[in-house]
Amino acid sequence: MSDTMLTDDPTWAEGWQASWDHQQEGYMPDREARLAALVDIVEAVGGAAPLVLDLACGTASISRRILHRLPGARTVAVDIDPALLAIAAGSIAGDDRVTLVRADLADPGWSAALPESGFDAVVTATALHWLPEPTLRRLYGDLRGVVRPGGVVANADEMPPADLPRLTAGLREVAARRRAAAMADGRPDWDAWWDLAAGDALLAGAVAERRRFFGASHPAQFDPPASWHVAALAAAGFAESGVAWRQGTGAIVAAVR
Repeated sequence: MSDTMLTDDPTWAEGWQASWDHQQEGYMPDREARLAALVDIVEAVGGAAPLVLDLACGTASISRRILHRLPGARTVAVDIDPALLAIAAGSIAGDDRVTLVRADLADPGWSAALPESGFDAVVTATALHWLPEPTLRRLYGDLRGVVRPGGVVANADEMPPADLPRLTAGLREVAARRRAAAMADGRPDWDAWWDLAAGDALLAGAVAERRRFFGASHPAQFDPPASWHVAALAAAGFAESGVAWRQGTGAIVAAVR
């Protein structure tokens, strides 16, 4: 990933990692619990030395947490965002346990960029809702092809329980209050964070490239209930699929090949 490696200064990278985490936690006060649950799933399937595909990895938040708990793990971290990959690269410089790959999941040929397959686990968090329904269905089929037999795919995102509509409405109100309380400390929201990144001389070019790629705004989110993901993964050919973790309207849907 030399094309996104803007600096090998770990202080710079760690500062941006902390800033990214702080911004994300404003939207998801339970973010660490979600990511820890993903690592639980990785460990349950892959043991102490799993091979993991960190999908739509951003700053490699999940990879960092996997390697902290499971030092024998290896991860391949994939994203299209040059700015977030630059932060990831600065954080993992010199760590041969992590391979960064730039690829667009909306491209049906994205998996050709992977250096290997047969992953014990594929994990992703708060990212695939940017894909439209047909693309996400296709991606789930792609993932069955890159995970080993017995391996797992786990997606953590907002996935309300479809069978509890009145409770879900209340849970959304609770979540909104928690987000408002978290953001009251003045942390930057999504747009403000990207403005800060654009003001960093080491990130400005990557942020500009990102904005050219994505345009003025992301497409509309596709955030169906967990049952949609469970059914889509089953239709993709996984042997079992279901909700592996839930906190309010957030959930992890997992599927075993």
